[in-house]
Amino acid sequence: MNVEKREFLKNLYFPAMITLVLWVVKLAEIVFKVDLGFLGILPLQIKGLIGIITAPLIHSGWDHLMANSAPLFVLAASLFYFYRQIAYKIFFLIYFITNVWVWFLARGEAYHIGASGLIYGLAAYLFISGLVRKNPRLLAITLVITFLYGSMIWGVFPEFFPEKNISWESHLMGLFAGLVLAIFYRNEGPRAKVYHWDDDDLDDENPYWEIKEKE
Repeated sequence: MNVEKREFLKNLYFPAMITLVLWVVKLAEIVFKVDLGFLGILPLQIKGLIGIITAPLIHSGWDHLMANSAPLFVLAASLFYFYRQIAYKIFFLIYFITNVWVWFLARGEAYHIGASGLIYGLAAYLFISGLVRKNPRLLAITLVITFLYGSMIWGVFPEFFPEKNISWESHLMGLFAGLVLAIFYRNEGPRAKVYHWDDDDLDDENPYWEIKEKE
Protein backbone atom coordinates (compact mmCIF):
# COMPACT_ATOMS: atom_id res chain seq x y z
CA MET A 1 0.00 0.00 0.00
CA ASN A 2 1.56 3.32 -1.06
CA VAL A 3 1.87 6.31 1.24
CA GLU A 4 -0.88 8.36 -0.42
CA LYS A 5 -3.42 5.55 -0.15
CA ARG A 6 -2.46 4.95 3.47
CA GLU A 7 -2.92 8.65 4.24
CA PHE A 8 -6.29 8.64 2.51
CA LEU A 9 -7.54 5.68 4.56
CA LYS A 10 -6.18 7.16 7.78
CA ASN A 11 -8.17 10.32 7.19
CA LEU A 12 -11.36 8.28 6.90
CA TYR A 13 -11.11 6.86 10.42
CA PHE A 14 -12.59 9.76 12.34
CA PRO A 15 -15.42 10.52 9.85
CA ALA A 16 -16.31 6.82 9.87
CA MET A 17 -16.26 6.66 13.67
CA ILE A 18 -18.43 9.77 14.21
CA THR A 19 -20.95 8.45 11.66
CA LEU A 20 -20.94 5.06 13.38
CA VAL A 21 -21.67 6.74 16.72
CA LEU A 22 -24.90 8.17 15.27
CA TRP A 23 -26.04 4.67 14.33
CA VAL A 24 -25.03 3.18 17.66
CA VAL A 25 -27.06 5.84 19.49
CA LYS A 26 -30.14 5.15 17.36
CA LEU A 27 -29.75 1.37 17.81
CA ALA A 28 -29.45 1.88 21.58
CA GLU A 29 -32.73 3.79 21.54
CA ILE A 30 -34.43 0.90 19.73
CA VAL A 31 -32.91 -1.87 21.83
CA PHE A 32 -33.57 -0.21 25.19
CA LYS A 33 -36.85 1.37 24.04
CA VAL A 34 -35.93 4.88 25.10
CA ASP A 35 -36.33 8.26 23.48
CA LEU A 36 -33.18 10.38 23.81
CA GLY A 37 -34.81 13.48 22.38
CA PHE A 38 -34.44 15.15 25.78
CA LEU A 39 -30.68 15.27 25.05
CA GLY A 40 -31.31 17.79 22.31
CA ILE A 41 -30.80 21.54 22.57
CA LEU A 42 -33.60 23.33 24.39
CA PRO A 43 -32.80 27.02 23.78
CA LEU A 44 -32.20 29.26 26.80
CA GLN A 45 -33.08 26.45 29.22
CA ILE A 46 -30.52 25.09 31.68
CA LYS A 47 -31.64 21.52 31.02
CA GLY A 48 -31.05 22.13 27.32
CA LEU A 49 -27.35 22.89 27.76
CA ILE A 50 -26.44 19.20 27.57
CA GLY A 51 -27.62 19.32 23.98
CA ILE A 52 -24.61 21.44 23.03
CA ILE A 53 -22.64 18.20 23.37
CA THR A 54 -25.22 15.54 22.54
CA ALA A 55 -27.78 17.03 20.12
CA PRO A 56 -25.95 16.15 16.84
CA LEU A 57 -25.84 12.50 17.94
CA ILE A 58 -29.62 12.19 18.35
CA HIS A 59 -32.04 11.64 15.44
CA SER A 60 -35.82 11.43 15.35
CA GLY A 61 -36.00 8.33 13.16
CA TRP A 62 -34.24 6.18 10.59
CA ASP A 63 -35.09 8.54 7.73
CA HIS A 64 -33.58 11.45 9.64
CA LEU A 65 -30.47 9.42 10.45
CA MET A 66 -29.96 8.12 6.92
CA ALA A 67 -30.45 11.58 5.43
CA ASN A 68 -27.63 12.92 7.62
CA SER A 69 -25.20 9.97 7.57
CA ALA A 70 -23.93 10.14 3.99
CA PRO A 71 -23.34 13.92 3.80
CA LEU A 72 -21.72 13.92 7.25
CA PHE A 73 -19.28 11.20 6.24
CA VAL A 74 -18.47 12.71 2.84
CA LEU A 75 -17.98 16.25 4.14
CA ALA A 76 -16.00 15.20 7.22
CA ALA A 77 -13.81 12.94 5.06
CA SER A 78 -13.15 15.86 2.69
CA LEU A 79 -12.21 18.08 5.63
CA PHE A 80 -9.81 15.52 7.11
CA TYR A 81 -8.19 14.71 3.78
CA PHE A 82 -7.71 18.20 2.35
CA TYR A 83 -7.30 20.13 5.63
CA ARG A 84 -5.63 17.44 7.70
CA GLN A 85 -3.41 19.92 9.60
CA ILE A 86 -6.38 21.74 11.14
CA ALA A 87 -9.22 19.25 10.61
CA TYR A 88 -9.87 18.36 14.26
CA LYS A 89 -9.84 22.01 15.26
CA ILE A 90 -12.29 23.03 12.53
CA PHE A 91 -14.58 20.04 13.08
CA PHE A 92 -15.03 20.60 16.81
CA LEU A 93 -15.25 24.38 16.50
CA ILE A 94 -18.10 23.99 14.00
CA TYR A 95 -19.68 21.37 16.27
CA PHE A 96 -19.71 23.50 19.41
CA ILE A 97 -20.10 27.00 17.94
CA THR A 98 -23.16 25.90 15.95
CA ASN A 99 -24.77 24.30 19.00
CA VAL A 100 -24.01 27.22 21.31
CA TRP A 101 -25.58 29.65 18.85
CA VAL A 102 -28.62 27.39 18.52
CA TRP A 103 -29.01 27.36 22.31
CA PHE A 104 -28.92 31.17 22.40
CA LEU A 105 -30.91 32.04 19.26
CA ALA A 106 -33.25 29.22 18.22
CA ARG A 107 -36.95 28.79 19.02
CA GLY A 108 -37.38 27.85 22.66
CA GLU A 109 -40.45 25.67 22.57
CA ALA A 110 -38.84 22.54 21.08
CA TYR A 111 -35.74 20.37 21.33
CA HIS A 112 -33.31 20.68 18.43
CA ILE A 113 -31.65 17.40 17.46
CA GLY A 114 -29.65 15.95 14.58
CA ALA A 115 -26.33 16.45 12.82
CA SER A 116 -27.68 18.77 10.12
CA GLY A 117 -26.20 21.90 11.73
CA LEU A 118 -22.78 20.24 11.71
CA ILE A 119 -23.28 19.20 8.09
CA TYR A 120 -24.16 22.75 7.05
CA GLY A 121 -21.10 24.00 8.90
CA LEU A 122 -18.77 21.56 7.14
CA ALA A 123 -20.28 22.32 3.73
CA ALA A 124 -19.98 26.08 4.28
CA TYR A 125 -16.39 25.78 5.51
CA LEU A 126 -15.28 23.67 2.53
CA PHE A 127 -17.09 25.92 0.07
CA ILE A 128 -15.85 29.28 1.39
CA SER A 129 -12.35 28.07 2.24
CA GLY A 130 -11.79 26.93 -1.32
CA LEU A 131 -12.71 30.40 -2.55
CA VAL A 132 -10.70 32.49 -0.13
CA ARG A 133 -7.53 30.40 -0.35
CA LYS A 134 -7.43 30.52 -4.19
CA ASN A 135 -5.94 27.05 -4.23
CA PRO A 136 -6.87 25.18 -7.46
CA ARG A 137 -7.14 21.86 -5.63
CA LEU A 138 -9.43 23.31 -2.96
CA LEU A 139 -11.45 25.21 -5.56
CA ALA A 140 -12.20 21.86 -7.13
CA ILE A 141 -13.67 20.74 -3.80
CA THR A 142 -15.76 23.92 -3.76
CA LEU A 143 -17.23 22.94 -7.13
CA VAL A 144 -17.94 19.40 -5.94
CA ILE A 145 -19.66 20.70 -2.78
CA THR A 146 -21.75 23.05 -4.93
CA PHE A 147 -22.77 20.20 -7.22
CA LEU A 148 -23.57 17.69 -4.47
CA TYR A 149 -25.00 19.90 -1.75
CA GLY A 150 -25.83 23.25 -3.30
CA SER A 151 -29.54 22.63 -2.77
CA MET A 152 -28.93 22.57 0.99
CA ILE A 153 -29.16 26.36 1.00
CA TRP A 154 -32.97 26.09 0.90
CA GLY A 155 -32.85 24.42 4.31
CA VAL A 156 -32.32 27.77 6.02
CA PHE A 157 -35.70 29.05 4.79
CA PRO A 158 -38.47 27.57 6.96
CA GLU A 159 -41.26 28.87 4.72
CA PHE A 160 -40.22 26.36 2.05
CA PHE A 161 -40.96 23.43 4.40
CA PRO A 162 -44.01 24.49 6.43
CA GLU A 163 -45.21 20.91 6.78
CA LYS A 164 -41.90 19.61 8.20
CA ASN A 165 -40.52 20.02 11.68
CA ILE A 166 -37.06 21.17 10.59
CA SER A 167 -34.54 22.95 12.79
CA TRP A 168 -33.70 25.60 10.21
CA GLU A 169 -31.91 27.52 12.97
CA SER A 170 -29.35 24.71 13.22
CA HIS A 171 -28.85 24.91 9.46
CA LEU A 172 -28.41 28.69 9.58
CA MET A 173 -26.09 28.66 12.60
CA GLY A 174 -23.98 25.91 11.05
CA LEU A 175 -23.72 27.83 7.79
CA PHE A 176 -22.53 30.96 9.57
CA ALA A 177 -20.11 29.00 11.77
CA GLY A 178 -18.49 27.40 8.72
CA LEU A 179 -18.30 30.73 6.90
CA VAL A 180 -16.69 32.56 9.83
CA LEU A 181 -14.15 29.78 10.47
CA ALA A 182 -13.22 29.55 6.77
CA ILE A 183 -12.31 33.24 6.78
CA PHE A 184 -10.72 33.29 10.24
CA TYR A 185 -8.45 30.29 9.52
CA ARG A 186 -7.77 31.13 5.88
CA ASN A 187 -4.02 31.33 6.56
CA GLU A 188 -3.82 27.99 8.36
CA GLY A 189 -3.71 24.61 6.70
CA PRO A 190 -3.08 23.88 3.01
CA ARG A 191 -1.77 26.62 0.77
CA ALA A 192 -1.33 27.01 -2.94
CA LYS A 193 2.14 26.27 -4.26
CA VAL A 194 4.20 29.36 -5.04
CA TYR A 195 6.77 29.23 -7.82
CA HIS A 196 9.82 31.51 -8.00
CA TRP A 197 12.17 32.20 -10.86
CA ASP A 198 15.81 31.74 -10.01
CA ASP A 199 17.40 34.99 -11.20
CA ASP A 200 20.86 33.46 -10.89
CA ASP A 201 20.14 31.32 -13.92
CA LEU A 202 19.64 34.37 -16.12
CA ASP A 203 22.52 36.02 -17.86
CA ASP A 204 21.48 39.66 -18.01
CA GLU A 205 24.31 40.60 -20.34
CA ASN A 206 23.38 37.98 -22.88
CA PRO A 207 19.79 36.80 -22.35
CA TYR A 208 19.10 33.51 -24.09
CA TRP A 209 16.11 35.00 -25.86
CA GLU A 210 18.20 37.73 -27.45
CA ILE A 211 18.92 37.08 -31.14
CA LYS A 212 22.56 37.54 -31.97
CA GLU A 213 23.42 39.74 -34.89
CA LYS A 214 25.32 38.22 -37.77
CA GLU A 215 28.97 39.10 -37.77
